[in-house]
Amino acid sequence: MESNFTPREIVSELDRYIIGQDDAKRAVAIALRNRWRRQQVPVPLKEEILPKNIILIGPTGVGKTEISRRLAKLAKAPFIKVEATKYTEVGYVGKDVESIVRELTDLSVKMVKEEAAHRVQVKAQEVAEEKLLDLLVPKPSKRAEDISETADGTREKMRQMLRAGKLNERYVELKSEGPKGVFPMIEVVTGGSMEEMGMNLKDMFSQMMPQGRDRKRKMKVPEALELLAQEEAYKLIDMDEVLKEGIHRAEQSGIVFLDEIDKVAVGREGGRYGPDVSREGVQRDILPIVEGCTVMTKHGLVRTDHILFIAAGAFHASKPSDLIPELQGRFPIRVELKPLTKEDFFKILTEPANSLTKQYIALLAAEKIKIDFTEDALAEICNIAVLVNEQMEDIGARRLHTLMEKLLEEILFEAPEKSGQKLKVDRDYVHRRLNSIVKDRDLSRYIL
Repeated sequence: MESNFTPREIVSELDRYIIGQDDAKRAVAIALRNRWRRQQVPVPLKEEILPKNIILIGPTGVGKTEISRRLAKLAKAPFIKVEATKYTEVGYVGKDVESIVRELTDLSVKMVKEEAAHRVQVKAQEVAEEKLLDLLVPKPSKRAEDISETADGTREKMRQMLRAGKLNERYVELKSEGPKGVFPMIEVVTGGSMEEMGMNLKDMFSQMMPQGRDRKRKMKVPEALELLAQEEAYKLIDMDEVLKEGIHRAEQSGIVFLDEIDKVAVGREGGRYGPDVSREGVQRDILPIVEGCTVMTKHGLVRTDHILFIAAGAFHASKPSDLIPELQGRFPIRVELKPLTKEDFFKILTEPANSLTKQYIALLAAEKIKIDFTEDALAEICNIAVLVNEQMEDIGARRLHTLMEKLLEEILFEAPEKSGQKLKVDRDYVHRRLNSIVKDRDLSRYIL
């Protein structure tokens, strides 16, 4: 469930990865804290407190998706990112909106299952070790005690060698049984697209036809130990509890990031004909899920009343008010994200824990190359990013990814031959690599 972070702590954590956009950070921090507050409310009123869904409005590349992704990691909550344009109105070919809830539930169950496996990992490792030793040192017959004592001594020596890694190159023949009993034999095949139904049927029949599970495989000792530990962990897990907790977590902690919501908004101009009918249909199909309904999944029934929805869109050709009124009412919090400035770009390149410069320094360190970016070089990259965004489509911070890759293309290609060298990227180097492309507008449209 969600960690007990204060709004200020949430914003502080988001600041480590996202530059600017203070209003958006505050809005999502309050929304996350309100979910924890709701858990402390007595039951009769608790069910009445619904999440305050958010619409993030701003151009591409300003941090909308990253805010939601980091929020989900911070909350340790099931999180999925979906694009509104991939869904179609009921009756049209394409994904139905209920698959959003099914995907979220699948992810939630997977999270809980991994946590449960981690909790029993020590015990599973012990059992796996004993099974592996049975393969390495077969148990003797019980006729002679002295033989038994010798076998025990040999077994202990093998155990010490196994733990010391001295048997890592040895092969064993392992009968892989697979995690039997982990999933129920009969599942509900839910509705949805033909692709989803096909996947569900395939899963169901694979469980009902276990002939491919019991097979002998020859593998190295470490791989065998890992596989045995995994199988034993699955046997120790109570899957009924996992499914119950997975559904509960999806219902109470799930976060859905609904991107490109503006693409299904119907503009006032042009009437409501042609594809606009389908767009409005998608909105009407999304509405019950955001409003609160019960969706059938292969794990069971899932209520969507308390799932937090964060929608995002650039809203270039439309406005939030172009969404159907019922859907607008389900997104009471609206935050406008600001376009990024040159100063923001510089901070993005230098301050975050996962900044682009740190990523490239780490990548080239793998080739034993030490690369240094001078301050004036980074400033020049930011100047070019702003200029190119003004001349062409403004794609925000994503422009920095394109520029940095083009800037370092030669170094990255020749890196294996320059192992052990120290390289400096200064303002002159940036000019040589990027200025000719920036000046030629027609060329930059294709490259940048």
